[in-house]
Amino acid sequence: MSEESSVQGQQVRLLSTTQAGDCVRVVGIDAGRGLNSRLAAMGLVASTLLRVVSNGHPDPFVLIVKDAKVVLGRGVAQKIMVK
Repeated sequence: MSEESSVQGQQVRLLSTTQAGDCVRVVGIDAGRGLNSRLAAMGLVASTLLRVVSNGHPDPFVLIVKDAKVVLGRGVAQKIMVK
């Protein structure tokens, strides 16, 4: 998948391409059943709003999801599509 694609006129991109301070909405997750389950347990499901606190390469992603701080690895962030 390319880093950015247009779906029904809306700009969809990978979470890994966002900047610190961005507020985005989860559009989908391109992962297996196990990772989808783990992310759902953290509150990361479609239509969830999240705020990117830190995206310092090579450090992990730090997000705010439903008033909770969540830390994700870079590989996981590349499986989450946001707009």
